[in-house]
Formats: sequence, C-alpha cells, structure tokens
Amino acid sequence: MKKILTTLLALAFVLSAAAQDAEKSEIVKTGLNFGPLPAVGYSSDLGWHYGALSDIYWYGDGSTYPEYMWKANVEISKYSKGNTVLHSFFDSKYLIPGIRVSAAVSYFGNKTTNFYGFNGASSVYNPDLDRITDDGRGFYLMRRDIFRIQTCFQGKFGDSNWGWAGGLTFWSIKAGHAINNGLNYNNDVSLYDIYVNNGVIHEAEKDGGKHLEFKAGVVYDTRDHENNPTRGTNLEIYMFGSPDIISHHNNHYLKLAVHFKQFVPLGDRIVFGTHLAYQGLVAGNAPFYMLQTIQSINMKQINTEGLGSTCTLRGTVTNRLQGDGYVWMNNEIRWSFAKFRWINQNWTLALNPFFDLGKVIQPYHLAQMKKLSSDLYSGQAEKIHMSAGAGLHVIMNQNFNINFEFGKCFDPNDGTGLGINIGLNYIF
Repeated sequence: MKKILTTLLALAFVLSAAAQDAEKSEIVKTGLNFGPLPAVGYSSDLGWHYGALSDIYWYGDGSTYPEYMWKANVEISKYSKGNTVLHSFFDSKYLIPGIRVSAAVSYFGNKTTNFYGFNGASSVYNPDLDRITDDGRGFYLMRRDIFRIQTCFQGKFGDSNWGWAGGLTFWSIKAGHAINNGLNYNNDVSLYDIYVNNGVIHEAEKDGGKHLEFKAGVVYDTRDHENNPTRGTNLEIYMFGSPDIISHHNNHYLKLAVHFKQFVPLGDRIVFGTHLAYQGLVAGNAPFYMLQTIQSINMKQINTEGLGSTCTLRGTVTNRLQGDGYVWMNNEIRWSFAKFRWINQNWTLALNPFFDLGKVIQPYHLAQMKKLSSDLYSGQAEKIHMSAGAGLHVIMNQNFNINFEFGKCFDPNDGTGLGINIGLNYIF
C-alpha cells in the first residue's frame, strides 16, 4: 500500500509540473460530446474487465456547461470470472421542463458473485476458502443474475434548494449455486448451500424472485456541480419498498435511506468530501438477495451494492457486510493537481486518498445463524469495519471520470488482499 501511495504521489507531482504551462481557461462545450472507451479494467473481486462502453453528452448551445442537457451511457462487457454486463442509461433535466428524468435498463449475469454470509463480524471469514482453486474453490460463491428496469423523476419546490424525487424499479433476480468451469456442482458445497440447508436462507426465496419497487423522498442540493463538486451540501431522504405482488414469497418490505454529502474547499484545487449514509428496514421482510442492493436517487455506478468493495467500503471484499440495515461513511480529499486542454477537451487529473467505515446495525436471520457451527458463526458482536487507500482520477469536461482506486481493509477478516478497481466516477 505504501509503495502504491508513493508512486501515485510522485506521478501527481510530475504531471502537475508538466501541465502548469498547458493550463488555460476551459473550453465551453457545445453539441454532442462522446466518451467512448474500451471497457478495460480490473476488479480484485470480479477479475479482468473487457468490452466497450461510451458516455454520450449533449451540451446544446453550451449555456448550461459544465452541466449537460442530457447524458446517455451504454456498456457491453464481461469479466474474466464469468460475469456479463449489458447496461444502458439516460439522464436529463431538460427533456421535460422542470422535471429531471433518469432511466436505466440493465442485465448483470453474475455466475460467480461473492457471498460471505450475513451480519458482518458474526460470519466467519476464512481467506483460505476465498478462491476458485484447491480444496476451497467456490465456497464463497453463488449465482445472482439481475435484470433491472429503473426510473426516477425529480423536481424542485419553487426556487428553493429543496426538491422531490420518486421512481419505480422492476427487479428480476435469479439466485442459486455458482456456475463456473472450475466448479463441480455436485461436489462443491458453498456457504450459500449451507445457509439454504439450515434455513438461514428460506426455501421460498433461495432461487430469487421478481419485485416491483417504489421509491419516494426529498432532496436538498447546494453543490456547485453534481459530478465534480468543489463545495456544497447534498441530502437525500427517501423510502423505498415492494408489496411483493409478483413472486408471492411473503417478501413485502419497506426501507428508509438517508444520504448526506458535504464538500468543503481547502484551497483552489483541494476539496474535502464526506458521505454519511444509512439504509435500513422499516417494515416487512426483505428477501436475502435484495440485502446488498443500495438504492440511490442519482446513479454513480451502474450497479451499487454493499457493504464492501467498490461502491461503499473500498478495500474490503465485495458484499462482506449484509443485513437488514447498515450505516457507512466515506471520507476523501480530492486534489485536482493538473488541469489542461487536449484534443479539444477539458481535462483534470485528481488524487483522492480516502478512509471508509461502516457496520451492520440491523441483523438478518441472526437466530437461524446461531444454530450453525462455530466455523461459520463466530458469536461475535458486530463492529465497525474500516478501510483506507487512494485513487487517481482522469476527468474529461468535469463529467466523464475514469478512476483507478486501491484500498486495504484494517481487519483481515474483511479481506486480506489489496482491493483494486478500475471504473467510472467518484463513488459519491
């Protein structure tokens, strides 16, 4: 970790010095602007990422720049551990006067998604079993294919900074034993299988289900720019849930989510950002396969899940913490050490050392877990899980953001390796 941080800092100083002479006032973008890329990346949890993606921006006559008139995103890609991503997204504040419209259609074929059990520290983590080789292959893997259609609408309350938000999401999720060429379905027993056989995961929901999820809440926003803010506050408070009118598994549920984000300038190019979040069950019974889903008003990542890894506690293994409710916090310093113009685009290079923490505060099926053996149920009370690291961001026109982030958790029970992610956008 120290070597990576030292390398990133050295690179930052070199590029900052090289870019000082090239920096000029920003070009005001107009018309169409494309951000096509090969979807080449890496996640320590998912493997190598390959395919194609593109952000498409329409800036009109440039009067709203750096805010776009509308944005579209398309991605077709695969991960080397067998997962598939098909995703399309649209967002605009100007398609309908006074109403922001967002919509996404996505398919995530997760043949080998990580599953580490419920309730954080209560679930024993054995790093020797967290691999797809040797005797432990497949123990922490399961299948979770997702098809999702998501919509969100937002509006303002008069001329104030307060607004409303509402939306509808259709989920179709298929869960089960992991499917992988390196796994033998008949002989490899996974943690998912053990949970099903012991009633920790109920029989009715073990194969997944379909849900129509409703969302409604309020938003307060004073940020100067949504995707790359230098100052301001953003508060989102909303309820979301499903009446389970499709699968009929007795999985009616209602959840509350609160997200508070604050950005404070520490200089011309340095911003401190903090994100404090809560998501918890208010009523009903959410199915196990929806526990890691983190609903949001405005999508930063194409598939936001946690707690753990890319979108929440960077450096921990994916979805290490699952429960009915949890809190987490992200803190980072964003240093825009170089700004310049190249190929008729505005570019920013930024470093973001970060510190994340979180914990489960509403356990899920804890009574059933207590009946498991000591090598699966630790008997420990849940605790605060922490991680830290740093990232490098390449930002075009304050909107298109390619990130390279490296994180390490403090407790080896949350993962022993270095978490690496190459993706898009700041996580908040």
